[in-house]
Amino acid sequence: MPEVTASPAILGLDHHTLLDLEIFESTSSGPCLFEFCNFTRTAGGAKALRRRMENPPAEAARIREIQASIAFIQGQRALFDALPSAYASDSTEDYMRKILPAVDYRGWLEFVLGAVQIWSSQDSHFFSILRGVQCAAQMIQSLRQFTAQPGLAGVGGEFAPLLGDMKKLLARPELQRVPDHAVGGLSTWRLLRLDQLLRVQEKETVNQLLSLVYEMDALVSMADATVRHGFVMPQVDEGLPQVSGEGLFHPYLDKPVPNPVALDQQHRILFLTGPNMAGKTTYLRAFATALYLGHLGMGVPAASFRFAPVQRLFSSICLSDDLRSGVSYFRAEALRVKVVAEAVAQGEYVVALMDEPFKGTNVKDAFDASLAILQRLSTRPNCLFMFSSHHIELSEQLDTAHGQVDCRYFEAEESGGRLRFDYRLRPGVSGQRLGMRVLREEGIFDLLDSQEKATGTTSACARIERT
Repeated sequence: MPEVTASPAILGLDHHTLLDLEIFESTSSGPCLFEFCNFTRTAGGAKALRRRMENPPAEAARIREIQASIAFIQGQRALFDALPSAYASDSTEDYMRKILPAVDYRGWLEFVLGAVQIWSSQDSHFFSILRGVQCAAQMIQSLRQFTAQPGLAGVGGEFAPLLGDMKKLLARPELQRVPDHAVGGLSTWRLLRLDQLLRVQEKETVNQLLSLVYEMDALVSMADATVRHGFVMPQVDEGLPQVSGEGLFHPYLDKPVPNPVALDQQHRILFLTGPNMAGKTTYLRAFATALYLGHLGMGVPAASFRFAPVQRLFSSICLSDDLRSGVSYFRAEALRVKVVAEAVAQGEYVVALMDEPFKGTNVKDAFDASLAILQRLSTRPNCLFMFSSHHIELSEQLDTAHGQVDCRYFEAEESGGRLRFDYRLRPGVSGQRLGMRVLREEGIFDLLDSQEKATGTTSACARIERT
């Protein structure tokens, strides 16, 4: 019986998490994360990069292989400029996919008759074949030069087998018939012979070479993104979920404020408090983005970072109700928590983030639901959890949660009569209540009271607000 190969472990990312982290779709005018990291020079390389970002590995050994490849590329970056140009690669792929007449005859007489027919009666097809043969030959010539570079001898990680496969394909006897010089000056007969070779006899070989070029292009793009964005390569550990880092920031910000992060088996839950606009949601997104990029094998936006890979990454930041399906906002929140609970109950290694959950119900229900969820998750060694909330009273109850909850907060400072946010993470629980302050500063009460002042009346609500 043939040996059964286990499928590689992939980090589970559901549609909602992909949207929350803006991995393939942006909710603003800026780029999504894929566009932010895409420095590929071929269309096929961009597709290969997207496939990687859709399926991040969840095994430490696999992640380290990618890291080793990226580190090698960074150290020998000039070698990879010898990869085929975008024009040669993309044009070769177009040539291999086009439906063009092919002279596929084994006999000399049949070949000559077929060649004459193409040359004399199908001018557009003939010139498409001519251009395609030239691009494919140029790509193969470039790959020969690329793989022959002495500097590639020390390549490691994932790149080593890719390079080995490329060399084997290039060494195929039939492919040796592709000359090392420009083919534009060849006779019609020799050009059509090369077309027969490339598009019929060695079609699978050429397609495999293209796939390898695209995978290399994707790896080079990941290396370039790591350097250009100032990311640091994380340390990958084995074992139960844990994440720690210093100088964590969100890569989209022009002037980010770096913060630490620490989640492990001693502190499985980070309970995050602070007023609106202080930085809670940005911090959650920064953490999840760094962890996601770390699973890809790329550098991450931090001064230092280390983690043990997990199997599922969940976020619950931007939820909405579903009028057509009859799902209320609170039910949408409950279903989101259920998805996380199912993964945890199945024993999967999970990291989950929830930004001010249970807003769709009353304060008492929200408090009780939050406490019940936090107490249960704090006992599960296979789960790390970030939970932001305005229910600061939860901290009094969380002290009894087996010491697994770490409380942190952001705060606002008053400067010149206005609120100022420094976006610094602090230990403890925020006691700030700024809702009424923000409404006053924005002049909302003045707008609503202006008509009453004009008529000389004062509403009960206005009297209460002023007291």
